Amino acid sequence: MNRRNFLHKSTVSVAGLGLTPLIGKSYASVYGAEAPGNKIKVALIGCRGMGYSDLSTFLEYPEVECVALCDVDDEWLNKRAADVKEKTGNPVRRLYKDWRHVIDNKDIDVVIIGTPDHWHCLPMIEAVRAGKDVYVEKPLSNTIEECDLMLRAARKYNRIVQVGQWQRSDPHWNEAAGYLRAGNVGRIRTVKVWAYQDGKPALPVKPDGVPPAGVDYDMWLGPAPRRPFNEYRFHYNFRFFWDYAGGLMSDWGVHLLDYALESMGADLPARIYGSGGKFAYPDDAMETPDTLMATYSYEDFNIIWDHACGINHGPFDKKEGLAFYGENGTLVLTRAGWEVIPVVAGKNPRMEAVPFRKGEGRGLYNHVGNFLNCIKSRELPAGDIAIGARVAKMSHLANISCRLQREVRWDNQNGRFLNDGEANALAGASYRAPWKLPEI
Repeated sequence: MNRRNFLHKSTVSVAGLGLTPLIGKSYASVYGAEAPGNKIKVALIGCRGMGYSDLSTFLEYPEVECVALCDVDDEWLNKRAADVKEKTGNPVRRLYKDWRHVIDNKDIDVVIIGTPDHWHCLPMIEAVRAGKDVYVEKPLSNTIEECDLMLRAARKYNRIVQVGQWQRSDPHWNEAAGYLRAGNVGRIRTVKVWAYQDGKPALPVKPDGVPPAGVDYDMWLGPAPRRPFNEYRFHYNFRFFWDYAGGLMSDWGVHLLDYALESMGADLPARIYGSGGKFAYPDDAMETPDTLMATYSYEDFNIIWDHACGINHGPFDKKEGLAFYGENGTLVLTRAGWEVIPVVAGKNPRMEAVPFRKGEGRGLYNHVGNFLNCIKSRELPAGDIAIGARVAKMSHLANISCRLQREVRWDNQNGRFLNDGEANALAGASYRAPWKLPEI
């Protein structure tokens, strides 16, 4: 379906996105006798970085109580326990190094998953299977196959799953998308999406070593291939290695490409060409591309992704953002806000400018609040898992094309690459024993 037909039909197919109603078991433990004081009992798996930012935001809501923390690293597990006690005045009841204990704990209502990407799928599926709702960091998963399994599990067990794409709850993003869908800039034929990140420096090659004391490194690896410990494959920098993540493409891509799809009323494209490599730091330890451009081809427009590590001056002098090039004007959208720059033909602008409209900057807070409301109402959240699965796949499509250094063709109806064994192999998940890919 082309964009004009899509806009005529007004909205993407609910069934196509997996947005089925949530029915069945009510969420008694939020307001019932099982939850003294009507507290929502939350546990965090993966405590060091964004996971703790999420938990800290959850704790700004008075109905939330943190009852458990889980991390493979004693240093961060103990530090975050102290942080929670300082923030709330109450000690955390349980500290775990094995996430399965979180799933087994029947006192827990909500699980926050802040682990590396390769550890999103298993805990999320086991949590919903155990009747818990989940807030999972983005990107939803490290493979296309895991995306499908996670979405299927959330729907099968009627659980609320919010993905940490918090722009979905920051009002100016939806305001801009609505402005575009109303046709205000005219026909759009190009959408440029970029992330130029000077905060992603080179990773000089370092020798393998011994895991730090207090780290369960085998559990950290989990379903990923067994590798010697290296500090650059651990903690934050995991995202630059294919075993665990998809580099800058999946780190930033899911935030920004989400609103390219939303604003254009688009689903996944049929043709994708990604090209890039280690152009900035050819000899460093990073596996994922430090430079990548990808074209997502639709019937009457293109979405173009562009990322670069070590550079901070992207289009319109923005480090990251989106630009929707319409026949009458260009809408530029970033985390800070949005504006419209008119096309000027001769001396006459084709439309009135829209001065910069600043965002409120409370996206994560709003996103958590939306999730907490939805676990009570059982309505689908702003960053529902179907939304997270779609845009995670969008980033994986570009990465797979780039790794193969050729165009790939995607069959969205059947969830496979067309006649492409190499691409389909990269779309699948391969788990190291004794871990097994869940069956749903």
